[in-house]
Amino acid sequence: MTCDLEILGRRRTIEFRRHGSGWEFTLDGRILDVDVTAIGERWSLLIGPPSPAASAGRPRRSYEVAVDRGSNGERIVHVNGVAVAVSLIDPRARRAPGRAAASSGRRSIVSPMPGRIVKVLVKAGDAVAAHQGLVVVEAMKMENELRAPHAGRVTDVKVVDGMSVEANAVLVTLE
Repeated sequence: MTCDLEILGRRRTIEFRRHGSGWEFTLDGRILDVDVTAIGERWSLLIGPPSPAASAGRPRRSYEVAVDRGSNGERIVHVNGVAVAVSLIDPRARRAPGRAAASSGRRSIVSPMPGRIVKVLVKAGDAVAAHQGLVVVEAMKMENELRAPHAGRVTDVKVVDGMSVEANAVLVTLE
């Protein structure tokens, strides 16, 4: 099965299929074996190269993963305690080259994790293009620029520079 995701404003295609007792994922051309074990409402994933020859000395890594519902159909994926907003892109929404993307209507942009607002890049009333930067959030000493999922108009900005935010806090609303 193949699906398109939007993660932190970046579109990714992930292909996954059963492989023996586990799964094989292809992400950005890299093939990874994934062993999945359910632990209550969370999963433990052991991820690594598909064979020792492909690993070039890289060990397999283990991740604790949980998924919560976000706003507007988004999912908040927690990987080892770090929250990341993920949107599944409907394959029917794929467009031919040169065609404009349709607006998805009202959309809340949420913080993928607790952090600090480094810079607000827009104000209420601004027209924005698809994938234009809206706000920069710093978490775990890394800056993440959150981008517009579609072209539209900013209807509300709920944060200011320097403000601390929790995971899933609404930062900007687009229409």
